[in-house]
Amino acid sequence: MKNNNVTMPVLFLGHGSPMNAIEENEFVEGFRRIGKELPRPQSILVVSAHWETNGTYVTAMEKPRTIHDFGGFPPALFAVKYPAPGNPELAKQIVSEIDGCNVSTDDKWGLDHGAWSVVKHLYPEADIPVIQMSLNYSKKPADHYRLAQQLGFLRKQGVLIIGSGNMVHNLGLVAWSKLNEVGLAYEWAEEANSKMKHFIMNDDHKSLIDYTAQGSEFKLAVPTPDHYLPMLYALALKEKNESVEIFNDKAVGGSLTMTSLKIG
Repeated sequence: MKNNNVTMPVLFLGHGSPMNAIEENEFVEGFRRIGKELPRPQSILVVSAHWETNGTYVTAMEKPRTIHDFGGFPPALFAVKYPAPGNPELAKQIVSEIDGCNVSTDDKWGLDHGAWSVVKHLYPEADIPVIQMSLNYSKKPADHYRLAQQLGFLRKQGVLIIGSGNMVHNLGLVAWSKLNEVGLAYEWAEEANSKMKHFIMNDDHKSLIDYTAQGSEFKLAVPTPDHYLPMLYALALKEKNESVEIFNDKAVGGSLTMTSLKIG
């Protein structure tokens, strides 16, 4: 792969509702702003909350399909296609470079909404190859962190690595009638989000990896690891002395935060 002599930044994007794919709001504006600030990548690797597997996989098809992995939304959302090409060679390279973790290629998945609903705002022309890496649900947070660290070489090859999830994500406690009320956060959600940001800005990744030991607020904020782990993938790639920019730092529905990170 071409080396453009630029170490690409890393992103963690709070993707929130699938409707962000087609709505105009401040979060979408935040994604677009960040997209304009980034060097143009050669390819994109997304670790999405919405692809959990038994084992670790990377998509290796030429033309990944747009997956509408949700229900109950308007037809306009199901009509969205994001026809970005894949990058089979990049997928094979990742498989060959990773040690201590069995990674395989996948030719069936595609791009789920954790990927396309945000990448479409960064690169609306769908002209940059996109692949996904799955979350192995049998692995511990520390295992995911160590795997992510091995992906650092891709940053120097012009690959934009994106973790897509939500730092605070408890759908069971969402105030659905107030989902569009930006800034509405339960006290525990605000407290957990604040502690997470404190750990992030102080490079205290150990506390973030050991999130189950961080008290009751974290237990409510991260009832399942799927939306939280993509943040660990992004943070694991942070190099010494790299800056972290926090953006889209607001809650919705009481129990979700859109807080996003740009590293480097």
